Amino acid sequence: MDAMLDELEAQAMQLPLRERSELAHRLLVSLDGEPDGASEEITQAWDEEISRRVADMEAGRTKWVPAEEVFSNIDAMIAERAGR
Repeated sequence: MDAMLDELEAQAMQLPLRERSELAHRLLVSLDGEPDGASEEITQAWDEEISRRVADMEAGRTKWVPAEEVFSNIDAMIAERAGR
């Protein structure tokens, strides 16, 4: 099973970003079903928002922060609040 998952992941990673996003959405929906009130308008709005964010990233209008830095900052904030 792990080999099959690895192969599926490798294939999925070859897809363009938008198609990977759609695949991820479909997989998540398959786990819990569509949320109440989901409609084509909501799906379209999310697609537009995702496209806007991807365009911002590709155009350099967004600052990339490595995950390690984000988690380190969160850990520091938690430690600071716990020490109060």
